[in-house]
Amino acid sequence: MRRFENIVQAFCAHLLPHACIVCGHYQEQALCLYCSALLAENQLYHYECCQKCGITMTASELAQKCCQECLLNPPFFDETYCLDRYDGILQAALHQLKYQRRLACAYGLAMAWNERMMEPLQAIEADFLFPVPLSQEKLCFRGFNQSWELARRIHCGVNIKKQAHVLMRHHHTQHQATENRINRHKAIRDMFYVNPQYQALLQGSSIVIFDDVMTSGATLNEIARVLKDNGVRRVINWVLLRTLRSSKQLRN
Repeated sequence: MRRFENIVQAFCAHLLPHACIVCGHYQEQALCLYCSALLAENQLYHYECCQKCGITMTASELAQKCCQECLLNPPFFDETYCLDRYDGILQAALHQLKYQRRLACAYGLAMAWNERMMEPLQAIEADFLFPVPLSQEKLCFRGFNQSWELARRIHCGVNIKKQAHVLMRHHHTQHQATENRINRHKAIRDMFYVNPQYQALLQGSSIVIFDDVMTSGATLNEIARVLKDNGVRRVINWVLLRTLRSSKQLRN
């Protein structure tokens, strides 16, 4: 089935025009040359970001290459790489993918990732790449996992195997988007678990976790905790869009 889908995508890519996921203009690619150049100029990867959590750093944090929060409360994950800020030019396309079920946006967003992040991340060594999972109830409601739709289209090293069913998630009815940092961490506790049939694969491994958005880092931190409790040696986050500090946080 996947092979047939790839053939259809390749056929459509050659014969049908694309609407740029950012500006909407029709041309050959899902991300037009102008918007691709705009992303290249402004993407978050160009900024000095915390090596642990990917947040932009203040001047006082630059010397240690780590934000104050990660120094005071070290996360379970080891590194984070983000393509761009959440309020950047890709936000609308991601919303269309998640909330309007426009799966065509997944292709354009993955294309943006491959153009901008494949080279900087080519030296990353890992055994597996897992998407942040949805619960079965949420998956049935939405119809797809947006993190997996992006992850399966991105390019990574030939030695990194993509697996969508190793990491599992319990259903939780509370919506996290409006919660503060402390409540997010409490709400997400024990929400993830490892599929028992894959547990032996994790021993001593290095894992890349792919997520569409990183806000407080609570979800990715809980995933890293669970993975390391199951024998994983190293956890690296790859994130499409990162929510940054507010101007109030930067002043304090």
